[in-house]
Amino acid sequence: MQRLVRFVFAGGIGFVADAAALWLLLAVTPLGPFIGRILSIGFALCVTWQINRHLTFSPSSRGMTQEGARYGGVGIATSIVNYAVYSAILLVLPAATPLGALAIASLVAMALSFLGYSRLVFDR
Repeated sequence: MQRLVRFVFAGGIGFVADAAALWLLLAVTPLGPFIGRILSIGFALCVTWQINRHLTFSPSSRGMTQEGARYGGVGIATSIVNYAVYSAILLVLPAATPLGALAIASLVAMALSFLGYSRLVFDR
């Protein structure tokens, strides 16, 4: 149970990093909500890897390169789900804000992320 609480905490920090990056990209660049979101997801993955590695799961017995590759693989797979939900919300509900869509999509992807990271990256 403690691991799940730490994972939710790490996800919360990742969400803030993702939302801040998206907000900044939308505010100061000509990138729209779809391209900006791809970049913000990448930034959030880097942030959450370090938090999950040191706080949630502890480093795996694999080397950092192999662990990072596995984390990235799971992260990309769950990010595709996250991005698909985010995009669907923005396309189906034109009044939705990018940050609101990000929040909903992140919640949907969280369960998949925990399962993937705990079973495929930081398993012991």
